[in-house]
Amino acid sequence: MPAWADRELDRRIAVLALPALGAIAAEPAYSLADTAIVGHLGRTPLGALAIATTALTMTAWLAIFLSTATTSAVAGFSAGRAADRAARSAGAAYLVAAGGGALVAVVVIVAAPWAAVLLGAHGAVLSGAVGYLRASAAGLPFLYVSYAGNGHLVGLANARTPLRIAVSANVLNIALEVFLVYGLRLGLLGSAGGTVAAQAVTAALYLAASQRAAVRLARPGRAEVTALLRDGHRLSVRTIALGVVPLTTTAIAARLGPVALGGQQVAMRVWYLLALLLDALAVPAQVYVSSALGAGDLDGARQVGRRTLRLGLLAGIGLGVVTAGLAFWVPVLFTPDPGIRHAATVALLVAALTQPAAALAFVLDGLILGISDYVAMRRAMVLAIGAYVPVAALVLAFHGLGLAGIWVALGLWLAARSVLLGRRWQVQVST
Repeated sequence: MPAWADRELDRRIAVLALPALGAIAAEPAYSLADTAIVGHLGRTPLGALAIATTALTMTAWLAIFLSTATTSAVAGFSAGRAADRAARSAGAAYLVAAGGGALVAVVVIVAAPWAAVLLGAHGAVLSGAVGYLRASAAGLPFLYVSYAGNGHLVGLANARTPLRIAVSANVLNIALEVFLVYGLRLGLLGSAGGTVAAQAVTAALYLAASQRAAVRLARPGRAEVTALLRDGHRLSVRTIALGVVPLTTTAIAARLGPVALGGQQVAMRVWYLLALLLDALAVPAQVYVSSALGAGDLDGARQVGRRTLRLGLLAGIGLGVVTAGLAFWVPVLFTPDPGIRHAATVALLVAALTQPAAALAFVLDGLILGISDYVAMRRAMVLAIGAYVPVAALVLAFHGLGLAGIWVALGLWLAARSVLLGRRWQVQVST
């Protein structure tokens, strides 16, 4: 393939990936702001936040299909000159988001105590985590609507609007949390309240943007709702498998003690935000593969895969170096506790080694989503847990392995995902 063609594709990837950085990082940035603000309140509030945000992350991932499946549907239908079907698919996503978000919010309110105990909370940490979970539940319908809006806009190759929305929402979130936590001295509940308000504003902005989009929302039919729920069901096992690992890392850290739990919260939030920057490459991978296949261009899909994987690996190596550098000074921003700072530094140094594997895993996620092979994604996620469990079990048995052991287990999980998804991609594009 001529060099100019690769350069043109790189330009198209950058045009979509760079704005997608902010949109993808929106929810992790909320959690990072929460951690920085709450971390200065002490070990107990930070531990409660670690438990609560881990449980909330799982509820968020359960609905991520509202974004991923909608992106593929809108991109494919738009490329195939079926704008009416794309509009109804986006409408179905909004409808399911509103109803599903309300239902999950009720479940979280009721199940909060059991979820916190399962993750290892007890005493004051348990009380704080339950309060935070219940207060944050009000934001879930807004978060789910935002996922639907993101899928609609990104499916139309519009990542600039999600970026503007993400930046606005995060600035508002930080301002509200500082005021509520320190100004009104509402503590953890103030942190939750600020995030819920920012999520409500984000949902409203997405809905307004969708009404102005090139392919506007349309009333969905039964076929579109059924198709979305079918894709959501196919992705649900994959999502649960994806959530099991972060959930168990927090549960293991909680059993190592309050210092390890606080250190893991800081390290996980920093790593998660940085790693998801790599996920920005999954956006053009998914959109352009879906569009190429919708137009019947298999060679174009192969080219997208080659370029995004190469760029992802290079970005992963670079971000690993950045993560290692941040490990020595970033923890100071989150807590005055020297023990938690040291634990977070150790965790981030090991986490830096996982970034190349994370980059490949995220890009391959985008490629497999682009071909809508949800069964392969589900199988890869389930099998990859087998690479994580042995080392995680060793950490539980031998607490001296600490957070370093947890992050080695996470690295093996990411590497296994990359291998399994990579093999599936090669099979799909070679036929």
